[in-house]
Amino acid sequence: MPDALPVCVVPVVVIACGNPSRGDDALGPLLLGCLQTWLDEEGLADGFELISDFQWQVEHALDLVGRRLALFVDAGQQTPAPFVFRQIGARAGVIPGTHALSPEAVLSVLARISQQPAPAAFVLCVAGASFELGEGLSPAAARNADCAFELLKNLCRVSRFDAWQVKLSGQEAEGDPSPPA
Repeated sequence: MPDALPVCVVPVVVIACGNPSRGDDALGPLLLGCLQTWLDEEGLADGFELISDFQWQVEHALDLVGRRLALFVDAGQQTPAPFVFRQIGARAGVIPGTHALSPEAVLSVLARISQQPAPAAFVLCVAGASFELGEGLSPAAARNADCAFELLKNLCRVSRFDAWQVKLSGQEAEGDPSPPA
C-alpha cells in the first residue's frame, strides 16, 4: 500500500455548535455562516476551517490535530451579555462518556489520542435568552450576535495567539481593542 499523501491543515479551526431550530441556540451556526461569507469576501478563507454541528463530540478532537488556534462558538443561557470570550485548556480527569462534550473535554480527548500539542483554544459564548424548539432568534440574541461578529472579524484579521489573548473578556482596555504591536 502506498504511503498516505500529506494532509494540508489550515492553521485555525472554528467549531460552532447549536440547533438552528431552537431559538437562540442557533447563534453558533448563524455566526459561522456570517463568518464564512465575510472570510470569503475578505480573501481570508484559506486560513480557516469552519465546522458546524449540533453539539461537540469526541470526533471533534481530530479536527484540532495540527492546528495553531481553535475557537469554539456557542450560545449560553446564563452568559453575561453580549458574550464571554475566554481561553481554555484540557481539563484533567475529564472522561468523555456521552456524545455531548464541553470544549475542555474535546481538548482532553485530543490529549489522549495524539502526541501533538493541542492548539491554543478559546471559547466564544454568546448570550441567548430563548431556547425553545421552533422559535426564532430573540431580539437580544440578535444584538449580542452583532457584537460577537465584530469580535470574530477582529480575531480573524489577526489570527495569532497573543492578539487573541488581548481580546479575552475582562482584559481588554476600554476604547482600545487593538492588539499590541
